[in-house]
Amino acid sequence: MRAFASRLDAARRLAKALRIYRGRNPLVLAIPRGAVEMGTALAHELEGEIDVVLVKKLRAPGSPELAVGAVDETGWTYVAPHAAMAGADAVYLAKEKAVELELLRERRARYTPARAPADPAGRIVIVVDDGIATGASMIAALHSVRARKPARLICAVPVASPESREQVRPYADEVVCLEAPEDFGAVSEFYREFRQVEDDEVVALLARQGRRKAPA
Repeated sequence: MRAFASRLDAARRLAKALRIYRGRNPLVLAIPRGAVEMGTALAHELEGEIDVVLVKKLRAPGSPELAVGAVDETGWTYVAPHAAMAGADAVYLAKEKAVELELLRERRARYTPARAPADPAGRIVIVVDDGIATGASMIAALHSVRARKPARLICAVPVASPESREQVRPYADEVVCLEAPEDFGAVSEFYREFRQVEDDEVVALLARQGRRKAPA
């Protein structure tokens, strides 16, 4: 049986696990694209603020669904232990990083064109994704946020493989993971409904949040 009806169902369950932070103005940073709807719902439940943390996975040669690492907006790169075995040598990784950095610049310009990213400094920050497969994207996201000195940094996911859950643990003060099944195959397997989220939806969700926070 699949653990979650949808990303919104998963967000509600995460909110219950994170209820200690409700009313403390947490900053929820979602990893686009799939997690932005989740993050919006989670921020609402916890009476916090939603924004995005932008990272891109580095794709394995000939196998774009397999992450061999990830890069954040500053260019900091996490390279997974299995990268070399997957055929990703230093030359390939440098080229892949350049491609993904350009995509990150385009996403930032599109997602938050009229404002700076929310500042995590001194705040409770919850980094959320709809699941963790290899851990590469979450590690890059957590590293990116940690560099900006949050008061507390939490990784929150509905599901992860046991191995990836442990790999991300050193990068966060707390890991909240609702399911970590030994037979983990892919994140989508744990959702009854797992639709593709498009850029336009991310833009609309973030714009709505901005309007709510705008002065009268």
